[in-house]
Amino acid sequence: MPEQLLLAKDPQPQSDPSGRPDTEKHRGAGAPFAARNRRVLPHAARAAGPWAVPLLVLLVWQWTAAAGILPPSVLPAPEAVLQAGTDLAATGDLQFHLLTSLRRILQGFALGAATGLLLGFLVGMSKVTEILLDRSLQMVRTIPHLALVPLMIAWFGIGEEPKILLVALGTFFPIYLNTVTGIRGVDPKLLQLGRSYGLGRWRLVRDIAVPGAMPTILSGVRYSLGVAWMTLVIAETISASDGIGYLAQNARELLRTDQIVLAIVLYALAGLLADLLTRLIERRVLRWHPNYRPRAHQ
Repeated sequence: MPEQLLLAKDPQPQSDPSGRPDTEKHRGAGAPFAARNRRVLPHAARAAGPWAVPLLVLLVWQWTAAAGILPPSVLPAPEAVLQAGTDLAATGDLQFHLLTSLRRILQGFALGAATGLLLGFLVGMSKVTEILLDRSLQMVRTIPHLALVPLMIAWFGIGEEPKILLVALGTFFPIYLNTVTGIRGVDPKLLQLGRSYGLGRWRLVRDIAVPGAMPTILSGVRYSLGVAWMTLVIAETISASDGIGYLAQNARELLRTDQIVLAIVLYALAGLLADLLTRLIERRVLRWHPNYRPRAHQ
């Protein structure tokens, strides 16, 4: 009798070699599709997320202009601004003013960044240099560099020198301060370890101090690019016969609000491109840093 009862029972399902029950196997069949969705959706959200607010502003701007809430004399419609840019591009004026401003930014930023990096490393790595220079530089930093515009014009006239020097001065201090902060933030034990391995001062700077300070330095670069564009706007508005600032100033005298808004949009786009370029440099230079590595999507 016990043998018949055992035979009458349903046979037990064979165990899967992987040890997973059937429900898990069926659930796992859809796992690749779900994993793909988890990978695609965050990627799409990250790609479209930064443009959500600008797109919303553009839609509100277009709606208020079309509804007549904002008259063209206050804020022209987006298509009017686009038409103004097209007209200026057809005559070549837009390219000329834009390239002139870019040249001034590159020259002033290169001068200010090189000086800020050099003095930042000297002050950060040497107590003697810190005693000699840091106090004086901090006194100069408290002077608003835009207040020097009349003095620069008195010294150099309305040529290229005052604009480039003002951009360099606005760029210098953010990079200098972030470089000093980054150098001082390097773990002293790493420097001591490098000295114990016989590294000289140059190799300590190149192999330990520079990589350790690079995240802070690049933050200073990003901030200084914004200051550089702001400085150039003021410089070109006050003492220039070309450039985007001059374009806005000339448009103000002609009551062309569409060209004024166009100049503002150009400054915003230039700042965006500068920030994207800096982020690209961060991803390339700081690939070793865990906070700058691309995260795997789960």
